[in-house]
Amino acid sequence: MPLTLASLVQHSALKLTVRAGADRLDAPVRWAHASELADPVPYMEGGEFLLVTATNLDAENPEAMRRYVRRLAGAGVVGLGFAVGVNYDEVPKALIDAAEEAGLPLLEVPRRTPFIAIAKAVSSAIAEEQYRAVTAGFEVQRELTRAALAGDGPGELLTRLAAHLDGWAALYDAAGQVVAAAPEWAARRAARLTPDVERLRDRPAPASVVVGDTDDRVELQSLGTGRRVRGALAVGTGAALGTAERYAVHSAVALLTLTTARSRSLQGAEQRLGAAVLRMLLAGQPDHARAVAGDLYGGLLDAPFRLLIAEASDPATPLSLGEAMEAAALRTGETLLTVPEGDRLVVLAADGGAAVAACAAYAEAQEARAPAEGTKPEEDQVVVGLSAPAGPIAVSAAYKQAEQALSVARRRGRALVEHEELAAGSVLPLLADDAVRAFADGMLRALHEHDAKGRGDLVASLRAWLAHHGQWDAAAADLGVHRHTLRYRMRRVEEILGRSLDDPDVRMELWLALKATSAPSAPEA
Repeated sequence: MPLTLASLVQHSALKLTVRAGADRLDAPVRWAHASELADPVPYMEGGEFLLVTATNLDAENPEAMRRYVRRLAGAGVVGLGFAVGVNYDEVPKALIDAAEEAGLPLLEVPRRTPFIAIAKAVSSAIAEEQYRAVTAGFEVQRELTRAALAGDGPGELLTRLAAHLDGWAALYDAAGQVVAAAPEWAARRAARLTPDVERLRDRPAPASVVVGDTDDRVELQSLGTGRRVRGALAVGTGAALGTAERYAVHSAVALLTLTTARSRSLQGAEQRLGAAVLRMLLAGQPDHARAVAGDLYGGLLDAPFRLLIAEASDPATPLSLGEAMEAAALRTGETLLTVPEGDRLVVLAADGGAAVAACAAYAEAQEARAPAEGTKPEEDQVVVGLSAPAGPIAVSAAYKQAEQALSVARRRGRALVEHEELAAGSVLPLLADDAVRAFADGMLRALHEHDAKGRGDLVASLRAWLAHHGQWDAAAADLGVHRHTLRYRMRRVEEILGRSLDDPDVRMELWLALKATSAPSAPEA
């Protein structure tokens, strides 16, 4: 317990007597200091027990004492010790009344008790308290270290920390999501602090911030080294942390930072193993891939999974998406295989799992602040292509599906495109590509030049004929001409193009060319 005025009053060798403020003796004493200045406030820091003999005070003047005592109380002085038998035989009534009015404890110091004895008692008590705090801090540090080395995750460490603080503790990942909390009820309270954790994440580590009020004081500490924050620790207490509690929190921060760094090293090794597994799957060697995957990734290959490819101009952007997916997978116990490839990130995730849902939520949040569809994405915007559900023998096809979806997402200015959208939708939006349009313009140029000279409507006739699957009567009726006229026009088309309309490939190319020239222009690159 910290030293208080009550402790000094109970000190048998000091013989102090309470003359005012008996109800405020529980105030902690930070130091004892003697001063005969008429105004010692400029030299006070707060928490002092001030000792005086009133050499330079008009201690019997009520107004002067009111001003003097009010100044001391306003500066945070916790008590006033007045020595009798030096300048005054007893404590002046004016000083007693002023102390009672201001609520400042006033203790009478007898002539036989020198100020140095009080200073030594205060110094000794403070040193003992600091020693107890350091000793308790080391003991808590040992407890927390044992919990961290137990290998059961951060839960036990948080439980012991919360018990020592008589409060609660919570751990956040790099995305600001709650990973663990103690006691269990604290998880809901901690979740409300995610915006504060996100703001803390934007500051270089180490960083800290206090939120809440005196009844619900929460201190947030960032985890990590360098400029990249790897997570955060929250501790909730009903009051400011004492010395022993501060030691405990600092120990927890150090241990959790080391654990996070170790996890990152292990994650690097896992990513290298995951890259090898992915290469084998892409090479059509699922059996070898499963053997290498072992227990780490084997479970992922036993059920349908999705392959996604994410990219952005800033390599950190796909990595932040990966962190969000990893956090979601960690909370649900899913297995996730992530392989960074330059400015790309390739991920295998369980179909219908939390990681895929986190990816969709991440993309949705980006699109909410991105330009409208059909415009160029922001430079730091992540673009994701997601394959259809697949198994180990179809990873190569899933990779191509994800790349195709990624290409469409990039062209349309979308944050996420699933391959099912392409398979279930129309091929026509794909014709908006500049290369396809250039091919179509080149293929139909001669026909457009012919029509421009007023020699017939070959382009419209070709479109009607193809639309009616080569049925002469239906196409001619649609154009409002005789079927012989239409036959003549189609022969002219063949002559001008130098290709036969009996060839199904020619008909397909001409139909796509007609569609491409009528499709909306592609967004600028």
